Amino acid sequence: MPRKPRFFIPDVPVHIVHRGHSRDPVFFEDEDYSTYAYWLGEASKRYGVQIHSFVLMTNHVHILITPPGTTSTSSFMQYIGRRYVPYMNQKYGKSGSIWEGRYKASLIQAEDYFLATMRYVELNPVRAGMVESPSHYRWSSFCHNSGIRKIRFVQNHPVYTSLATYDEGRFEAYKELFRSQLDLEVMKQISDAWLTGTPLGNDYFREKVESQLSLKVGQYRRGRPNKPT
Repeated sequence: MPRKPRFFIPDVPVHIVHRGHSRDPVFFEDEDYSTYAYWLGEASKRYGVQIHSFVLMTNHVHILITPPGTTSTSSFMQYIGRRYVPYMNQKYGKSGSIWEGRYKASLIQAEDYFLATMRYVELNPVRAGMVESPSHYRWSSFCHNSGIRKIRFVQNHPVYTSLATYDEGRFEAYKELFRSQLDLEVMKQISDAWLTGTPLGNDYFREKVESQLSLKVGQYRRGRPNKPT
């Protein structure tokens, strides 16, 4: 069966998920996380991709970006992979890819789903039982978006900026979003979207995407939902 094509539109946010092969770890120690984060920043500069949110988990990563062109996302991910995979193989005496096939990705309707996707991404360590609060996890963008510590390559999206007219107000408004649980139905929609490569948004957004791409983008797959990661 041919692989489902991926599609990207300039200036439309993309939620990317990349898992380790057979769910194996892709990070073992702090140096691994910091090395991946370094190449994440370098790829952002090289291809003009804006990184808004990310989390580096033991065996997978989530990244929320806005690409400037139709090929920017692919170039961005290839750049990271061509540097991080050789680093891991050389360090740990392995060979071949450390990833479970291609990364998964879905377009995001910013007006309705951008902040929910940021929360979904940065709450990963909490859902995994690794920490009680996203502020306790080092390898994510929560510290930047909540004003705890600046990360040089994280850039604000207009939806995030609209939370307040000044930085301190944004930080407080963003932290307030995390004082309530992310709606389970919204979590399922986000998970279904990246698992299937389907745009996340309302009917108007999906129709707009199909019109711009001149192709049908499909529907969420039916059946029992997967456990969010």
